Amino acid sequence: MTTSERQTIVFDIEVAGFLWDEVDETTRGYLVERERDPARRDAVPERLALYPGLGKVIAIGLWLVEKNRGLILLEGESTAEHVWEKVGHSKIFRGSEEQILKRFWEVVGARDSMGRSSRLVTFNGRGYDGPVLMVRSAQLGLTPSRQLVPYRYDISDHCDLFDVLTFQGTMRDRYSLDYWCRRFDVESPKGSIDGSQVGRAYREGRIEDIGEYCLRDVRATGALYTKLSHTLLPLFKGGS
Repeated sequence: MTTSERQTIVFDIEVAGFLWDEVDETTRGYLVERERDPARRDAVPERLALYPGLGKVIAIGLWLVEKNRGLILLEGESTAEHVWEKVGHSKIFRGSEEQILKRFWEVVGARDSMGRSSRLVTFNGRGYDGPVLMVRSAQLGLTPSRQLVPYRYDISDHCDLFDVLTFQGTMRDRYSLDYWCRRFDVESPKGSIDGSQVGRAYREGRIEDIGEYCLRDVRATGALYTKLSHTLLPLFKGGS
């Protein structure tokens, strides 16, 4: 990366929903009643990670695009940052949920020698990861170091590829990261775990498998971003 280039950081999170018994009775009733489809009500207890403030952030994957380096922040017994062999060119930092959130805000809040913040890249980060990180941090008394959901129609600070590839909501159909990676000849991040299995894997003690899944996701998102950076992204405000 030259001094004229702004750093690009891809991020993604994994969340383990709280146990149903840990949620107060009023909130449980509210969540069930607000689900209009009766057939989906039975699934509400298994979907708590999707509701704001009802899950624990257990993994945060970061990928520095220009350096082609990754960092996984993983919930667990505290260990200093060190090389992680599960995913090439990566490091791992472990700590409590509060500690990994603090480390995340340190990384994304940093500025370069010219005083510039990094460009953030996600896949559906405006709709999920960003709000979850900010709300969960606030619940734990942490102050976010930057706004993760800025003005939607300017992608200079946060480029959400999910938003870009639906042309900022104009396309009716929505497609997964795996789908778009295959369309642009990017290695698919699909593995032994997907997002719907994270809670169960966490309860089974498979935290490193979750971390590997998360980091492979951000690496693939970074590769997809690189493919689009000189083709599609310049068509959007802030994309050049």
